[in-house]
Amino acid sequence: MSWLWAIIVGLVLGVIARAILPGKQDIPLWLTTVFGILGSILGNAVAGWIGVRDTDGIDWTRHVLQLIGAVAVVGVGDMVWQSVKGNRNKRQRT
Repeated sequence: MSWLWAIIVGLVLGVIARAILPGKQDIPLWLTTVFGILGSILGNAVAGWIGVRDTDGIDWTRHVLQLIGAVAVVGVGDMVWQSVKGNRNKRQRT
């Protein structure tokens, strides 16, 4: 069941991260989900490092860190995906 939640959270975080980033990200939905999962893991790690991983009630700080991690991973991952696919020169930046 934890894998299902990881996929759902990864999808939600990845889609939100794509909406936050300016311009169009030309990555497929499955890769958006993977990047969202990786961003969630990164955010959880940072939350653990700064001591806010487990708090009483809703862990807003951890969730914000997960979203920040997803934005970073989607942004970098999109650039890597474009360079691998060879579309870097075709992409228009705003």
